[in-house]
Amino acid sequence: MKFEFIKVHGSGNDFLLVDELAGKGRLTDRQRAVLARVFCDRDKGPGADGILFIQKSESADAVMRVFNADGSEASMCGNGLRCAGRYVCELLGKEEAVVETMKANLAVRKAPEIAPGVSTYNVEISPVSFKLEDLPLKLNKEKLIKEKLPELDEGLEFTALAVPNPHLIAIVEKEQLGGSLQRSISEKVNGPNELFPDGVNVSFVLPIKEGHIYVRTFERGVGFTNACGTAMSASSLVTCLYGLNTPDHPISVYNDGGMVQCVVRKRDGGHFIELIGNATFLYKAEAEIDFTSMDQLVKEVESYQEQKRYQALQEKVIKFLNSES
Repeated sequence: MKFEFIKVHGSGNDFLLVDELAGKGRLTDRQRAVLARVFCDRDKGPGADGILFIQKSESADAVMRVFNADGSEASMCGNGLRCAGRYVCELLGKEEAVVETMKANLAVRKAPEIAPGVSTYNVEISPVSFKLEDLPLKLNKEKLIKEKLPELDEGLEFTALAVPNPHLIAIVEKEQLGGSLQRSISEKVNGPNELFPDGVNVSFVLPIKEGHIYVRTFERGVGFTNACGTAMSASSLVTCLYGLNTPDHPISVYNDGGMVQCVVRKRDGGHFIELIGNATFLYKAEAEIDFTSMDQLVKEVESYQEQKRYQALQEKVIKFLNSES
């Protein structure tokens, strides 16, 4: 099978974007899962955190489906949505669009540049739920907000929420970021366990100062990534619950891949988050795969020359974090 893809990234969270708008259904879900496992392998394929499949929608401008590197399908991906949203907007010649995801149709719009020459998009992260059944988290209670979870750690406070991907968030000290605690917790809840039967994304959040936080995330189905859009959004909301930040005010969220801005909003008695950050296109390639032998062939056909401008933002982020440490 032959197809084209664009290598893209949001905050260093990288994806292969495959346009299925002209031929939705030519790939089966089994083939999409296989494609993700084979092509996202950084040793054997082009390498990525996942694949974004852009398909036709009956209720929005397009559908975005996300397959993780392990072949599992995610219900949403904030960094991926910015990249998919940019692709759809440019394809349709529009400044804003609506993209259908597994749980909701979400608004995407072009935003002022987060750094000079860096293509930037604002995406809606919703729905937000604190009900444990929506993650799911198997505890004898309805919610877990700023509470200890002794099964995982005696000292940390956790907040669990779905946005709609499941997230487990802890506010930590700098020393706790450097050790093995996050990895051990993450591997426990993403292996066979009695708490999270479907696994969960685990984020450690370091407050820097008001309006500035650092987030490190272990993504379900991926492992540690440069950034996770829904995790940064969920983490921003949790810092507001702690009174560390304020709803309706931009929060600069730093990560290993760069930075984004999040704005926590209230709506109809609940919340949604605006996630604002880069949608960078790296290159376009032609690919071929034999699903029987798993042989693959990838040929780059066009470079977008956008990464240098994003690297300038990364350097600025590193300087800021070093100055605050």
